[in-house]
This record gives sequence, structure tokens and C-alpha cells, in this order.
Amino acid sequence: MTTPAPGRQPGPGLSPAVDGKKAPIGQHQISIHERPAAAPASSGGCGPSRAEICVVACAEAWRGDGTILASPMGLIPTLGARLAQLTFSPGLLLTDGEAYLLAPGAPAGPGLRPGAYGADRLAEGWLPYRAVFTMVAAGLRHVMMGAAQIDRYGNQNISCIGDWARPRAQLLGVRGAPGNTVNHPVSYWVPRHSPRVFVERVDMVSGIGYDRAAGLGPRAARFHELRVVVTNLAVLDFQTADRTMRLRSAHPGVTAGDVIAATGFPLAVPDEVPATRQPTAPELALIRGHLDPAGLRDQELA
Repeated sequence: MTTPAPGRQPGPGLSPAVDGKKAPIGQHQISIHERPAAAPASSGGCGPSRAEICVVACAEAWRGDGTILASPMGLIPTLGARLAQLTFSPGLLLTDGEAYLLAPGAPAGPGLRPGAYGADRLAEGWLPYRAVFTMVAAGLRHVMMGAAQIDRYGNQNISCIGDWARPRAQLLGVRGAPGNTVNHPVSYWVPRHSPRVFVERVDMVSGIGYDRAAGLGPRAARFHELRVVVTNLAVLDFQTADRTMRLRSAHPGVTAGDVIAATGFPLAVPDEVPATRQPTAPELALIRGHLDPAGLRDQELA
């Protein structure tokens, strides 16, 4: 497990995890090319599908992050990170998972920054995997991981189901989750929102939640930040007084009751639950024509 470097001094433009301050969330300034698209429909219709709404919800997790390494895990989070890089977060760094930082290729389309169109991706930098750990320790990363289980405080399990000494199912192991959650912002992607995933208590803690972070003390937990949890039903966050999970928005066609019924613990639910933002017309064009023309995104929710 990596730990923050003692006495590190943040510089300008570093992520919120580095300077100990949280970036404001939920701030979305609408521009002329960010008007909502048509009503929800299948990918084959004119309106956005549920998968496309999830892509945009994942993209929004990186809004305002600046020049940091975005590390999405899963197809829809990857599409979201690339969409954010092509539109409202051009400073994001994305890798091929091995050694190169990748940038989108050439000409621009209407309402989009230069480089937004073009299927080819260009190598814009050298980032061998060993250097990623330096970025983790410096807080210059925002990862969107999966979760086999997650509880109301954001404790995440990707290691095993059942008792640790004799589990019913062995999963990935804790991997980098402990170091990720104490060093830089972390979000989660759950393609199937259910009480089996959203549990009262996780069987093993891989990534730490707000209750355990508080127990570490202010110095050890000063870079801990769980940004959002995006699922096939909703977007959730931890913007409550006791840092428990809150329903931030429900996807079009989903009610607050649907989300509550699919969650194995009490959720904080505001009086008015907004609908998750729909893709704009330029965003839909990017998703369908350039980022995922084969429509594989829909399979992730199947």
C-alpha cells in the first residue's frame, strides 16, 4: 500500500487530493452545445440509451479535475473518461494501460475542441506502469473502480465473498484499492445496482470508506475522497453530514423508489431527486460515431 509523501507541497493546478481541498461537485455550466438531447430511447433511436446516460454520468465524475491521470476500469467508465477528455476536461491524461499516454487525433467538429473527432489516438507521452505509482502517491490520479460490494460509507470489497478465512467466492484481492482510497479521488462504477452489491456491511474492506478514513486520523486521511458511485440506475455520492451514501440523481425512467428497493441499506434521499443529465447532441455523436461505433456499451448493462 502506498502512502502520501511526508511534507509534500502542492503546486498550482494539482488535483483536490493534493492540496487537501475538495473540488465543488455538481456544478455544470451549460454552454450552447450542451443542451439536453432528445428523450431517452434505445441506441438505435434519436434519444440516448441507458448506457449512454451512464457514459455521461461517468464522464461527469472527472469534471473540473484538471491535468491528472484518469484511470477508468470497465468499458462505460473508459468511454466516459474519453468523452470528458474530448469535451469539458481536455487536460485529462489517459493511458493505454501499459506505457503510453494517449491523445485523441485530429480535425474538430461543430462545437467541439480541436482533436475531438478522428478515430485514431496519438501517443502524447511516455508513462511506464512503474511511474503510475508515483502519480498515485502524489494524488495526481482519479480512478473509477468496480465494486463487488459497497456499504453506506463507501467501504468497497473486490476481494472475496463470505468469511475471509473460508470465502464462498474468491475475487481479485485488494489490489491497489487501499492505496488509491487514501491517496487520491476515487469513484465507483456498478453496472447492476442490487442489494447484493449495496450491502449493510462488506465481507472484506478493500477500498476504505469515510468511517474508516475518519478512524485513521486527519493526517492519514487528508487526501481521502470518494467522489461518486455511478450505477445503471442512478448517481450516488457522500455529500451528507455523516458521510453516508446519498441519492444524487436517478437516471431518466428510474424513480427514487426503484433505487431504494435495489439498495441493501438506508439511503439519504433529498426531497427532490433530479434526473441524471442526458447526453448533448455532440456527445451522442462522439459516443456513437467515434468512441463506440460497435455499440458494445449496451452489453455492459445486459
